[in-house]
Amino acid sequence: MRSRAGGVVVPAGLAVAFGVAFVVAPAPVAALRPGRGFADQAHLAGQLRVAFAEYWQSGDGPFSPSMAGVVDYWLRYHLVKAVTAALLFAVLAVLGVRLWTAFTRGASRLAAAGVVVTMSAVFSLALVMANVQGSVSPFASLLPMLVDGPGSGADGVTLAQVRQQLAAGGRASPPLQVMIDDFARYHAAMAVIAALVAAGLAAFGVLLWRRFTGTAPAERRTRRVLASFGVLTGLLLLVAGVIAVANTTTVVDPAPALLAFFEGGW
Repeated sequence: MRSRAGGVVVPAGLAVAFGVAFVVAPAPVAALRPGRGFADQAHLAGQLRVAFAEYWQSGDGPFSPSMAGVVDYWLRYHLVKAVTAALLFAVLAVLGVRLWTAFTRGASRLAAAGVVVTMSAVFSLALVMANVQGSVSPFASLLPMLVDGPGSGADGVTLAQVRQQLAAGGRASPPLQVMIDDFARYHAAMAVIAALVAAGLAAFGVLLWRRFTGTAPAERRTRRVLASFGVLTGLLLLVAGVIAVANTTTVVDPAPALLAFFEGGW
């Protein structure tokens, strides 16, 4: 009993530590470079709107210094989140295996904990996917902060000009082309990530099926756990496939999707 508890306590403690790090660490770590920090999300959004208006009005493709500073900060922010989420997923996976193994050996009281840890692992995997995507295309990842802003004054004029250019079609200005290209890269990243996750889930599903068919009918708890994970894996595989296809569709023709995004219909 003591060794079983020790096998659960360590990964559980690590899971708590990495969960706290995921929330607390990204902002201060991303701000380690001098002059590259923001007081809070509202401050970041405000600086982004100012920097984006300046960048848009410049008409140049390369980021202005202020825009580059915001994008670089957001890149580091997502990298820290991706790393901590990956570590969290790893320890939750280990913890889940140990809990379900204990359950199959008679520890019925651990079933509820196993369900919670399993769902938390699925959620942490989604966090890894989203933050890797944000690391690949931090500029596109910042765009929601623009459309969620006040939409008045200089901000409103800038966003109206973006929508107007996108609706008109034709040759895009250099800043708009950068936005379109990064928006496409953002969705291409998720298409690849989702496809890789789908491949991993398919392989895991095959392993589960082999374990299930190789388990004696008398081992009911083990078969029940394997069957449950098989169903969950199949559902997650379907979700990952839909995400991969949907993002690939956007990559093929990103401009209409970007217009829909700025119009609030995406």
